[in-house]
Amino acid sequence: MKKTLFKVLKRGEKEAEEKPEKPKSKKSIGLIIDGPNILRKEFGIKLEDIIEALKRIGKIRVAKVVLNHYAPQGLIEAVVNQGLEPIIVAGDTDVRIAIEAMELIYNSDVEVISLATRDADFLPIINEAKRKGKETIVIGAEPGFSVALQNAADYVIKMEGKGSGGQ
Repeated sequence: MKKTLFKVLKRGEKEAEEKPEKPKSKKSIGLIIDGPNILRKEFGIKLEDIIEALKRIGKIRVAKVVLNHYAPQGLIEAVVNQGLEPIIVAGDTDVRIAIEAMELIYNSDVEVISLATRDADFLPIINEAKRKGKETIVIGAEPGFSVALQNAADYVIKMEGKGSGGQ
């Protein structure tokens, strides 16, 4: 039997409570993954685990993985094989992540904005999404998962890869 590799926490609920939440209606989710920040070997996080965690909350409608030009071809292929859209950026990825996230915030077909990152730099994105009436999810891993980001989001998904005893 496969061990749970993540915890889905809704703000205000206790971390020990691990019952999967059954959504009343499938919410449409827009997902942006900060590839260089989350998809690192030391975390051992798999794309399929991120997708599985989000399925507990709603249905993924838009899913993009922002990678830098150093991303290995195998990672790009894995992104495509999971049905996600890879976006390759020359240099720093933060600006492109912000642009993609803002597009989702203003997309009326997306109800929930999900950011897979540990970086507190994206706190303004979470705040803007909430101002525009979107629910928010942050997906991250320790070490370095921004507490401010976690406290601002409606849902927190803490991934547990090989670095934290999960695999």
